[in-house]
Amino acid sequence: MYLDHFGLREAPFRITPHTEFFFAGGNRGSTLDALVYAITHDEGIVKVSGEVGSGKTMLCRMLLERLPENVETAYLANPSLSRDEILYSIADELGMPLPEDRPHVLLRALQDRLIEIYASGKQVVVLIDEAHAMPAETLEEIRLLSNLESNRHKLLQIVLFGQPELDARLAQTDMRQLKERITHNFALEPLKRNDIASYLMFRMRAAGYHGPDLFSQPAVQMISRSSEGLTRRINILADKALLAAFSQGTHQVDQKEAKAAIRDAQFKPMADGSARPAIWAASAAALLALAAATLFILTRQGKDEAVGKPTTGAQPTVTAPAETVATLTVPSAATPPATPLLQQPVTATAPAQATPPPAAPVPMPPTPTANASGLGPLTAERLTSSETWLRKTPGYHYFIQLLNVDSNRAREVEAFIAAHATSLDANQLRVYRSSLSGRDRIGVIYGDFATREQASTAIASLPAALRTTEPYPRSVAKLRQ
Repeated sequence: MYLDHFGLREAPFRITPHTEFFFAGGNRGSTLDALVYAITHDEGIVKVSGEVGSGKTMLCRMLLERLPENVETAYLANPSLSRDEILYSIADELGMPLPEDRPHVLLRALQDRLIEIYASGKQVVVLIDEAHAMPAETLEEIRLLSNLESNRHKLLQIVLFGQPELDARLAQTDMRQLKERITHNFALEPLKRNDIASYLMFRMRAAGYHGPDLFSQPAVQMISRSSEGLTRRINILADKALLAAFSQGTHQVDQKEAKAAIRDAQFKPMADGSARPAIWAASAAALLALAAATLFILTRQGKDEAVGKPTTGAQPTVTAPAETVATLTVPSAATPPATPLLQQPVTATAPAQATPPPAAPVPMPPTPTANASGLGPLTAERLTSSETWLRKTPGYHYFIQLLNVDSNRAREVEAFIAAHATSLDANQLRVYRSSLSGRDRIGVIYGDFATREQASTAIASLPAALRTTEPYPRSVAKLRQ
């Protein structure tokens, strides 16, 4: 109805997932990259949890598009499948003949088919949406399917998408065997207010809008508060706000239009008053403990100075460098998202707040020193020079992602740089450190491009050996998240 009014070629805020409207901000792009890596480089079950309307299905659809050609996928959208029905569904997705009323025969045939696919150099991944609604016996069948393997490798990779209730189910005693097979846990967090402003305009421009920013800051704040950061709610509110602006004959969405949208949507607050996952609540509790520790230390120092006593010698030793403080919010890959790393080193960060902050800004993302991380000389040199580039380069610039591995494979990074330093411009070859899904990783990137199109064009001119590794363009803004 309002498309012509705003110069749109299609509706920008549909609630059905369309991958051309995938928003890579708010850690969505980083989570997608981590999922692709986890599926193609590791074994075990992968779990993605998020609140209703947080974008799990969209992420699943994007994953189907981003997985390499050597990965065969089976997508199961119906969570109410019985134990036998899930076997038939997977077999049907893989194009297998389906024997009637003989599940044990089908399981054997499925294993033979998986071995055949593996022998051809391919991998099979089963993506299960709404996994929190699966019957207990079906979840047990998932565990048994994860046991299918050849002499050296798993034959089936399984990815579970579900609401936080999935975490609660897996915490039950009878589910502990399945839980122990989950090697990667990803939590899809609600969007923050700054991300919501970017999200709204990204969707508008993806739908053909070419004008100035349409949503005022007060309107964004109201939408952010009412939606609680959930993308489905944001879409509904934004659509209603555009309709209200159209009916008023205006091209600006302000408080009036946002109020009308909120009033019409009638959203109820989440049960806990916030859609933020448990990791945020745990982080908040840890921050309260941090504040209490800081207050205790300051009070103790003041009392000691008042009576002329020197402070204890143990206090100065807990001062943490700025890099340590910056990395405390990264969750551990070995624990569920509800147990953040932030809870562990609270005492180490307290004096950092009591000490005046350094004048220079902390580089983003936080990077351990090369000497402490055991990197090779080429990697360490590129890492140091890349920090300055990352700090100064605009977030809308792009680069080419060449390599992204766990930090325990530092030798592979050193060999990669040595192998390609002569065929590439060494000044454009860079290294960074980051943490995805709580794992310390090393990335090798190349180039600095003003647009994504320029980066994509440059990929075609890379040496053939590099093009076989499937390099892809990424934005500097993503790297800073």
